[in-house]
Amino acid sequence: MELTLLGTGAPDGLPRPDCPCAACATALGPAARAATALLIDGTLLLDLTPGAAFAAARAGHSLGGVRQVLLSHPHDGPAVEVPAGLPQPGRVPDGRELALMSGHRVRALALDAPGTGYEVVGPDGQRLLYLPPGAAPAGLEETRKPYETVVADVVGRPDALARLRSVGAVGPTTDVLAVHLDHDVPPGPELTRRLAAAGARAVPDGTTLDVGVYEDVPDVPRRTLVLGGARSGKSVEAERRLEAFPDVLYVATGGTRGGDTEWAQRVATHRERRPGSWRTAETCDLVPLLTDAEDTAPLLVDCLSLWLTYAMDEVGAWDDAEWAGGGERALREKVAALVDAVRRTRRTVVAVSNEVGSGIVPATASGRRYRDELGRLNAAFAGECEHVLLVVAGQALALRG
Repeated sequence: MELTLLGTGAPDGLPRPDCPCAACATALGPAARAATALLIDGTLLLDLTPGAAFAAARAGHSLGGVRQVLLSHPHDGPAVEVPAGLPQPGRVPDGRELALMSGHRVRALALDAPGTGYEVVGPDGQRLLYLPPGAAPAGLEETRKPYETVVADVVGRPDALARLRSVGAVGPTTDVLAVHLDHDVPPGPELTRRLAAAGARAVPDGTTLDVGVYEDVPDVPRRTLVLGGARSGKSVEAERRLEAFPDVLYVATGGTRGGDTEWAQRVATHRERRPGSWRTAETCDLVPLLTDAEDTAPLLVDCLSLWLTYAMDEVGAWDDAEWAGGGERALREKVAALVDAVRRTRRTVVAVSNEVGSGIVPATASGRRYRDELGRLNAAFAGECEHVLLVVAGQALALRG
């Protein structure tokens, strides 16, 4: 089954008309994207958009063989003149299946937002799923066979991927293509990086692919460390890296602080922006979680700096005599056990930590000790990670991976 993406952008395209934002200003040339439309085997068109005929011609195709045009958007789309020879656009009711003379079968999927999702099965049995912008499937059932290709709003609805993964509809070899791309993420390396974290990719308008032929699906790193200063956006970046995966276990190492209303507000803010399907564990006992052979859900640990505070409390590191009398050795053992657990873990892990040492030298010996130990912990932890990021002013810089 041959798939041609005539457009891969949001309904208004990218750049948006008359939008002065930085993303639109850089969405030029190959980075520009027309509204998303899919041409399948030259006979089925999903979403009719302005300039579809010209887009097909630029891609080396013709719409002359199209026998069915289906709409996915919650409305009938922008006022688009139907090119001569094309059938009038229609829509398949949710749950119904349409059989085409070309041998394709199209089933409409119910969504959690207005619009229609389409499952297309080609004459050769290859399966493709296409979702409209801002929508995710509703009422999914467990499946033993993942789709060969999923075309969806990965940036706007990463939880749609999480749902598909939870029922086996997206597997390790599924080619996930991000479409309906808008100005939420700057085009270029930043878009590529964001999508790769979700196991997805973007292709230029006019790209033709063979559904079911193996593509170089982005590998999701097993272990990632996200570093950054205060309010740098490091926690948001870490959460973003797992929002396309189901059943994430969020490990909060800060616990609760009775009577501290400012801390309670911080915790509440974190909880509100996390997906509702995520679980939460408030603990600093990280080694059993990392080495748990039965629970394979991804872990998000936020953060290592608070874990270190807990560990230093336990060994009496703030007292010079206790530190010299065995506290330092005990802390080294705790850090070594944590790093070894990271090395051996089978789980996908994203950990957050503060990057320190670039500012004022602490005035106290205990402050300097904490700074030094956190630097050592970050370096050791990073040494076991495939991917290390430094977040500065909300911008993620890849240090490794």
